[in-house]
Amino acid sequence: MGISRTTARKWGRRRRAEGDAGLYDRASRARTAPHRAPADVETRIRALRSERKPGPARIGPILGVPASAVHLVLTRTGLRVRALPASWPWHDRPGGRGTARKPRDSRRLPGRPVMTSC
Repeated sequence: MGISRTTARKWGRRRRAEGDAGLYDRASRARTAPHRAPADVETRIRALRSERKPGPARIGPILGVPASAVHLVLTRTGLRVRALPASWPWHDRPGGRGTARKPRDSRRLPGRPVMTSC
């Protein structure tokens, strides 16, 4: 059949338990997130971010939560992105001016011929 014994057994168990419906494709995505932060902690993280605008490294110790967990919550809720200060002209700005950096020279691209004039 071109499948492993483990897969054949798994499909056989599903067929006996659920009939033909057990053989349809299933999503491999996790159905639960057992280590996800509790809802009240997520609410407090969002509130702190809205009030004071600190990053995960500052919110984490205030709430007793790892900074990585705070980062995940902020990313999931769309609160992670912060505006860049005007004193940083070398970064692209969403509204605007582009970069202050010189564009990359095309002669430095690998495999491209170097144009020389005689």
